[in-house]
Amino acid sequence: MTNYYSKHAVVKRQPAQLYMAFADMRNFTSMLPEDKRQGVEADYDSLQATVQGFTIGVKVYQRQPYSLISVIDNGAPFGFKVDIHFDATPEGFTEFYINVEADLNFMMKMMLGGKIQDGLDKAVQGLADLSEGRMPEGIDPSMMPEGFDPRSMGGLF
Repeated sequence: MTNYYSKHAVVKRQPAQLYMAFADMRNFTSMLPEDKRQGVEADYDSLQATVQGFTIGVKVYQRQPYSLISVIDNGAPFGFKVDIHFDATPEGFTEFYINVEADLNFMMKMMLGGKIQDGLDKAVQGLADLSEGRMPEGIDPSMMPEGFDPRSMGGLF
């Protein structure tokens, strides 16, 4: 197994608010632009997407209310586990970070390793940015759903 650990960032929302947004897999489809929803199916516990001919699925493995959600592969080309952490800060916000364990062969590790690490760090920082009312770096606002305003968190929280 190969392990990836995202950066830690403070998200200016209470852990319960952030946790609830991630607890239901259907919420992830509602965050996608309309043209990207084709081929994505979700229910409360699982999500499956077909992208460029590859199908990848995840299902919730464990929920520890307001502190941890773990998802595992469910029909993916390789085994993995993702732990999403929501730790309370003394200020009432959330220290947010993601850990991934992936069963990658040497070739996949070489091709995907840096991209996985970069994607985790960008996701964590992007959520922190949104919680402060800023558009995440590198995100083209025109790619966001119509009417999206980072100052309101797009209704996510």
